[in-house]
Amino acid sequence: MTLRAQQLSRYNDDAVLSAPPARLLTMLYDRLLLDLKRAQLAQESSNWDTARENLLHAQAIVAELRSTLRTDAWDGAASLASIYDYSMEALIGANIYRDVERTKECIGLLEPLRQGWHEASAALSADTPAGSVAGAVAGSVAASGRALGVA
Repeated sequence: MTLRAQQLSRYNDDAVLSAPPARLLTMLYDRLLLDLKRAQLAQESSNWDTARENLLHAQAIVAELRSTLRTDAWDGAASLASIYDYSMEALIGANIYRDVERTKECIGLLEPLRQGWHEASAALSADTPAGSVAGAVAGSVAASGRALGVA
């Protein structure tokens, strides 16, 4: 690894370690959508190794989002869990069957959630306690869920 790559890696590690919970969530969603868009491009150009790699990483992010979701924290959590579960199935199918339409479907499903989390995160002040994050983002996610017809 070059010195420049090491410095960039350290910078990214520091950014993640020092980020508040709401920012970590938006970072996960940003990377999830980046992976999905890269997978879509790779699938459209029949670059199956790259598509597989990005879809597997997207699956890992969805699994992390799902496993850390506290369904008892707010009313919309069960709907969000359903979105994560459906997305995981679609991503697995997109990978196994090399189905770009399933990848596109996941992008369409998850992009509004990404935007909702960003809006909610921006609404939080820098000194908001971590426990208040779920309540602050619930409204934006519920609105995104309604827009998708799931909440």
